[in-house]
Amino acid sequence: MPKYLMEVSYTSEGAKGVLKDGGTKRREAANGAVASVGGKLEAMYYTFGDCDVICLVDAPDAASMAAASLHLSASGAVTCRTRALITVEEIDAASKKSPTYTPPGR
Repeated sequence: MPKYLMEVSYTSEGAKGVLKDGGTKRREAANGAVASVGGKLEAMYYTFGDCDVICLVDAPDAASMAAASLHLSASGAVTCRTRALITVEEIDAASKKSPTYTPPGR
């Protein structure tokens, strides 16, 4: 299954919810959201810095991950940035391909 990195930041309302309910309840909610699109929450960590939470997610495809990300953002409680993760083996395969490309102005 493809892996994704989700970087989540709470809005002020979302942060109030974390203060009220704690982190375990948020992990349960994240796990439920990911499972509802056929995925698995591999790990969830709270962080310092420009985001509040980092999640590693296995999802069946990009459309499923996009659905989860869109619904999280639409809640208004968080903003979410999702990144597809590429394995070392996928990079090996990519390095063996030879696409044609014409740079701008040539």
